[in-house]
Amino acid sequence: MINQLKQNFFQVFTITSLWLTFLATLFLKDQTISMLYLWNIAGIAVISAGLFGVMYNALWNYFSLKPVWNILISSVLNTLGGLAAVWLFSKEMFEIILPWVPGMVVLSVVLHTIAFYFYAKMESKKTAEELNKILK
Repeated sequence: MINQLKQNFFQVFTITSLWLTFLATLFLKDQTISMLYLWNIAGIAVISAGLFGVMYNALWNYFSLKPVWNILISSVLNTLGGLAAVWLFSKEMFEIILPWVPGMVVLSVVLHTIAFYFYAKMESKKTAEELNKILK
C-alpha cells in the first residue's frame, strides 16, 4: 500500500509540475518569474500529489469509511487544497475567489456525490458481469 501511494504521489507530482510549467510558459512567457515563484509551483504540485495521488487513493481504496464520510472528507480537502493552490499561484486571484468559498464547498459536495453514485453504479455493473461470466 505504501509503495503504491508513494508511486502515485510522484506520478501526480511530476505530471502537475510539467502541466504548470507548460501553462506558465504559455501564459506568462513575457513576464520575468522569480526563483521563489518556482517553489510556489512546486508547492502546488505537492498539494495536487497529496490530494489526488495519496488522499483520494487511500480514502476510496484502502479506508473503510461510509460513503458519506468519504464524500465529505474528499470535498472539504479538495476545496482546501484548491484554495491553497490558488493562493500559491496568485494572492490577488485568491482574494477574488474568497467570497465564493461556501458555494465552492456545496458544489464540491454535490459533484463528489454524483461522481460517487456513477462510480458505484459502474462498479456494481462490472461485478455483476464478472459474476455472470463465472456462473456460465
